[in-house]
Amino acid sequence: MVNLDDPKIYQQTDSSGMLSHLHEFPEQCQQAWEKIMSFNLPPEYKKTERVIILGMGGSAIGGDLVRRLALAESKAPVWVQRDYSLPPFIDENTLVIASSYSGNTEETLSAFTQSLKTKAKKLVLTTGGRLKGLAEQESIPVFAIDYQAPPRAAFPHSFIPLLGIFQKLGLLRGKSAELKEGLQTLNKLAEDLMETTPLASNAAKQLATKLYRHAVVIYGAEFLSEVARRWKTQLNENSKTMAFFELFPELNHNAVVGYDLPPELRDKVFVVLLHSSQLNPRNRLRYEATARLMAKAKIKHQLVGASGKNPLAQMMSLILFGDYVSFYLAILNSIDPTPVDSIDFVKKYLAQERQ
Repeated sequence: MVNLDDPKIYQQTDSSGMLSHLHEFPEQCQQAWEKIMSFNLPPEYKKTERVIILGMGGSAIGGDLVRRLALAESKAPVWVQRDYSLPPFIDENTLVIASSYSGNTEETLSAFTQSLKTKAKKLVLTTGGRLKGLAEQESIPVFAIDYQAPPRAAFPHSFIPLLGIFQKLGLLRGKSAELKEGLQTLNKLAEDLMETTPLASNAAKQLATKLYRHAVVIYGAEFLSEVARRWKTQLNENSKTMAFFELFPELNHNAVVGYDLPPELRDKVFVVLLHSSQLNPRNRLRYEATARLMAKAKIKHQLVGASGKNPLAQMMSLILFGDYVSFYLAILNSIDPTPVDSIDFVKKYLAQERQ
């Protein structure tokens, strides 16, 4: 197995520089917050009664996390739309936010183009592309992302601005104090997870070693549900490995029944349970019961606890942790974490069919 404590291995394998984005994660969160705080929304946007966030992949996950926070704080429904079309409940009190890092995501462009025919309020988050052009043509506010990275590595710029927008709209309470605590948590955690921290004391390296050559299933609950999705997608894209996610309490009504068969898969699966002491006590009991079932079925698993005191800090800490795990697993797989050839293939295939 690759030696994760050998500094040369990162130079040899991470030729596209994913590690540098991990190093910059806390700082980019801070910069994104400062930028959104100076961004002005039209006054009439304060009348928003519901929000639809359009996006795919790394550009949509920020919407998932904000939606989860809004469930606990806001009466306004929030919907994340990963598709070509819009839901039918859009009106003049709806805010449609199109989030596409490249500005050329075809599903997002399709839904956003449809929104132009409605009375909904509109907002765009992007670096440019056709989406920015459409927005400027229609005099729609654009929050310009100026961080150069693969969309999944630009996560601070797809999540933190949405957090600020929801605060400005009054759909979330003030997040400055919570974010400050979150950034402090991230900076401390980053030191523990960096490649220069040896395997013996680096929890991300240790977990990546356990996940090596396994299909991975991530379990989450409540405000960690979308963090579980983020882990799954990062393991897919960075580590180039099979990964899936399941959510409590639903998984206790079906997934746990499937632990025994087929028996030849049990040695090839590893389950990661994302946990927080702030979860509903009944869900925490479900974690315990589920772990016992997995132990009985001899399915490898590990509980990963969140750092930080508030839900936002805990979300961010587990996202950074998961990003490092997926990076180290890519290194163990001897593969550059940045290229996503299969995604590029699908895009090219669709482009040919359009012609």
